[in-house]
Amino acid sequence: MRKYHGRMPLKIIFSVIIIFSSLKEAQAVMRTQPVEYRDGDTVLEGYLVYDDLIKAKVPGVLIVHEWSGIGDYVKRRAEQIASLGYVAFAVDIYGKGIRPKNTKEAAVQAGIYRADRRLMRRRARAGLEELKRRKIVDPARIAAVGYCFGGGVALELARSGAGISGAVSFHGNLDTPRLQDAKNIKAKILVCHGADDPHVPWEQVKTFVNEMRIAGCDWQMNIYGNAVHSFTNPDSGDDPKTGAAYNKEADARSWEAMESFLNEVFAKGRLR
Repeated sequence: MRKYHGRMPLKIIFSVIIIFSSLKEAQAVMRTQPVEYRDGDTVLEGYLVYDDLIKAKVPGVLIVHEWSGIGDYVKRRAEQIASLGYVAFAVDIYGKGIRPKNTKEAAVQAGIYRADRRLMRRRARAGLEELKRRKIVDPARIAAVGYCFGGGVALELARSGAGISGAVSFHGNLDTPRLQDAKNIKAKILVCHGADDPHVPWEQVKTFVNEMRIAGCDWQMNIYGNAVHSFTNPDSGDDPKTGAAYNKEADARSWEAMESFLNEVFAKGRLR
């Protein structure tokens, strides 16, 4: 048997390093925690997710819930987005403890903010500032992503002139009472829309397109055939006739579009 004397061969050293690095990576844990913050005197409670191996500053992604408020769905999306290498923060628009239990309650809560866009924008900005305060977040590289009601909030945040890199709306409302505010947009815009969405009719889509054109925004819209409202959420059921239903293909395609968009707006700047 051949014996080695003196120093360990470099080949073995490199193998040990690779194995050690792999084991360290495998020990990565997604940290999740509720985060209490405020908008003036109103207490809000968001949901923060990040990889505990992150040491350098990385981009942050603000995630805005559906009209039902922060729940299991938006938390899962936050975890999925964090797994891409970002710090994800699901913001709370309604306030701590305000979690609609049915569609009637959800409509009431969403209606408050849709009727008062200044309040809507302020709540979104409160979440943005909370995310910026995280030491591992690069405040110059933050995007907002929203679902349904939250999609409209993400767009309103962009219209407010917030210093974000991008805004993504999944089957969100596209209307706004002040079309001229689009001139304030600094972010790139991605809209993922269901072609058969009865809650966001074509007139609203056309108005949004003109709004973006007139303001000279950097925007794009993906329209998914055979998709209605809430097409990314499996909890929406599978009957398009109801106006809101899950569409597996549209969900996968829109997620891929979002990943590509985030890579673009962050200049592929994800670090570990």
